[in-house]
Amino acid sequence: MRLQRRLFLWFGASIFITGVVVAVALSGLGHLEGPGRTRLRGAVELLSWQAAQVWTSPGGRAAWAAHLAEGLGWAVQLEDSMHQRLERYGPPPARTDLLAPVEVGGALVGYVRIDAGPSREWWKLVLVLCLLFGMLWAAAGRVARGIAWPLAELTRVARALGEGKLSTRAQVHGTAEVRELASVMNEMASRIERQLRDQRELLAGVSHELRTPLARVRLLLELGRSGAETGRTLDEVEGEVVEMDRMVGELLASARMDFAALSRVTLDARDVAARALERAGLPSTLLHVDAVRRTLQGDPTLLGRGLANLLENARRHGGGVSALHVNEEGGALVFSVEDSGPGFAAGESAEAFQPFRRGTTSKQGEQTGLGLGLALVRRIAEAHGGQAFAENRSGGGARVGFRVPL
Repeated sequence: MRLQRRLFLWFGASIFITGVVVAVALSGLGHLEGPGRTRLRGAVELLSWQAAQVWTSPGGRAAWAAHLAEGLGWAVQLEDSMHQRLERYGPPPARTDLLAPVEVGGALVGYVRIDAGPSREWWKLVLVLCLLFGMLWAAAGRVARGIAWPLAELTRVARALGEGKLSTRAQVHGTAEVRELASVMNEMASRIERQLRDQRELLAGVSHELRTPLARVRLLLELGRSGAETGRTLDEVEGEVVEMDRMVGELLASARMDFAALSRVTLDARDVAARALERAGLPSTLLHVDAVRRTLQGDPTLLGRGLANLLENARRHGGGVSALHVNEEGGALVFSVEDSGPGFAAGESAEAFQPFRRGTTSKQGEQTGLGLGLALVRRIAEAHGGQAFAENRSGGGARVGFRVPL
């Protein structure tokens, strides 16, 4: 509103100053030669001629001057050649509108001074100027509101977002540029709201899932203190720690993509896949590389995490890893993991990459894990400009992977 008032006052001041300048300019132009100037000179000549005809006759001169004053409502003053007043008819002259010299026989004998009185048309001019000024100032107010209101609306939305009201959106109807800015701000608010919601869900899920391994670790430590099967107890503690480490790794990888902290370097696809198998404790014979071009730009940590999640998913839910393929298709490198399980049920492959969707183990039929593995794979692929896929193989089992553009 302060901006709108300032714009309104500035527009009004500009209009007023422009009117003054135009009035001064027109007033100056009125003194130049033109049709009005020509008519004025004709009136002076007419008065001079009429006065010369009756100047030497005091009665005729008085009658002519009185008739002129009464008929036209003018103030008429007759003066001698030294501008001394001789006679006056009508009201006292306040100004001189016409001054006509009177010559008789080629000699200057006097002057006729005319005051035509105040113009009766001045109020019309004032009225027109006031109406024009009011219209321009109203238009200025409209323009000022059109400029200031979208900015005020965007300020309101930015303040609300800063206060944590992430559902606030801008409603702006103005120029294309302002609408585009409002659209960008709304999209930014939507992304922030979505990211914070996902992070809250992720933190809630991780905190819930960490309770189980932590409780088991405490139980195993108590068993270890009692001296019962120490070696087996330590193995189980190690397994729980590995599970917690995997959960924390998924959380860190998700946060890294949320903050766009990708570190792209030149990678060899075979080395990335071989390292993933090695870390998963799987034999290198499972790797099959059919790509001619194996170099890509990517984040080694995130790509490694994506492959680790694919391998872990196949181990837990697909009956084990049967192969890890690296192929080249349509200008992209395709990393895919094949398993030995029964494959996806009807319609299940389309939902495989949804967050917090947990599969069932092939042995016990119980749900395990946090449900972020394949969802994280999809996000990693999209962060590298690719996409994830899941499908059943014709010979049985499932094929899950992601594409990364070369």
